[in-house]
Amino acid sequence: MKAKVAVLISGAGTNMAALLYAAKAADCPYELVLVASNVPGAAGLAIAKAEGIATWAHSHKGLDRDAFDALVDEQLRAAGAEFVALAGYMRILSDDFVARWAGRMLNIHPSLLPRYKGLNTHAQAIGAGDSHGGCSVHVVTPALDDGPVLAQTPVAIAPGDDAESLARRVQFAEHQLYPATLAAFVMRERSPDWLRDRVRELAMALPEADEVTSHGMPCFGIAKGKKFAYFTEDHHGDGKIALLVKISGADEQAALIEMDAERYYRPAYFGDGWVGIRLDLGDTDWDAIGEWLRKSWLAVAPKKLAGLMGVAEEF
Repeated sequence: MKAKVAVLISGAGTNMAALLYAAKAADCPYELVLVASNVPGAAGLAIAKAEGIATWAHSHKGLDRDAFDALVDEQLRAAGAEFVALAGYMRILSDDFVARWAGRMLNIHPSLLPRYKGLNTHAQAIGAGDSHGGCSVHVVTPALDDGPVLAQTPVAIAPGDDAESLARRVQFAEHQLYPATLAAFVMRERSPDWLRDRVRELAMALPEADEVTSHGMPCFGIAKGKKFAYFTEDHHGDGKIALLVKISGADEQAALIEMDAERYYRPAYFGDGWVGIRLDLGDTDWDAIGEWLRKSWLAVAPKKLAGLMGVAEEF
């Protein structure tokens, strides 16, 4: 199942087109489900329409930033987008919009960040006497061009280069860098190593937690005590990557499976007191996983230790 990506543009959409054509490869892990713009006449919209991609456009003029971003967010969610790629989107995003897509929105910027945030990046690189300009793909955070950098491509500044000639070559680099970086980014949430590390981080943050290997799986418990979680990868050939946590019994297990049979399941050989939660669907709510781990920990924690956690949470 391919990750669903929406792209936001304001103009020609050349980076959007690079993402779109990369997505045509059978082994590309993402697909474009929407191209949206704050400029109804943006040329990139016509490219997307011609290629059969859903489009949406609405001018931001006359709307405050929060109101416009709420409209965009509504369209992204209606399209089923799991990730957002900014591709020449010339709008500063509201903090609320960024928070809604935290960890799921990327941007490509025409400089080697953290150098030259904002505009006129090529002229600044040439004016500073740099040997290279380039481009960066980063995770979007509220601060402009300030999120974690995922990948960069340096582009040599040749003798006689001006901002325009350098920009043309950097654009070639952008079209190579963005699709590859986006593909790697959407795949990480289906990567066993990445998923295991996230579970480990959350589980080991609980009081007196320890990790051992049990039944060939990473297993988390209270030191010298009972186990409260397992990380499973193709356990008994089931093809799933999942977290197993304790629950109250058969009724809760059945209710969870009935609510979402794709995500929840009865783990083999663990009985009614456990439930499996799929982590490899690409849309894991990690706050919810943290809460599942906390509840599972409480189910096995000695009363004194559980009481101390309750006191700590009050503060």
